[in-house]
Amino acid sequence: MAKAKYTGPPEALELYEELVSRFETVDRKGAANPYTSLNGHMFSFLDRDGTVALRFSTQDWTEFTDTYDSGPSIQYGKTMNGYAIVPADLLRDTETLAGWFARSYDYIATLKPKPTKKKPKK
Repeated sequence: MAKAKYTGPPEALELYEELVSRFETVDRKGAANPYTSLNGHMFSFLDRDGTVALRFSTQDWTEFTDTYDSGPSIQYGKTMNGYAIVPADLLRDTETLAGWFARSYDYIATLKPKPTKKKPKK
């Protein structure tokens, strides 16, 4: 069975991949639902509507949402704790957005790694 592919706006996927590619230590994961993670903690994702969200510390979240008139990410009716929506015009400005992406990465790097759920191969 073939893996599902991202079905959202192609431009959003291109911009998200361009953003992630600026960081050598970060890999884009997820075929149908692109995201990035570090030590088991997701810190960015692209949803099917073409919206990118970044996860921040409380202080950075407040600064980001105030600066860009943004708000929380709501997925499947639930507010994603710590995630802020990236406005479309900022997504197109990958130079500026890269600084915020780095802040998100730096915050996630401070969190205790999550244990893996994968079972070891026999």
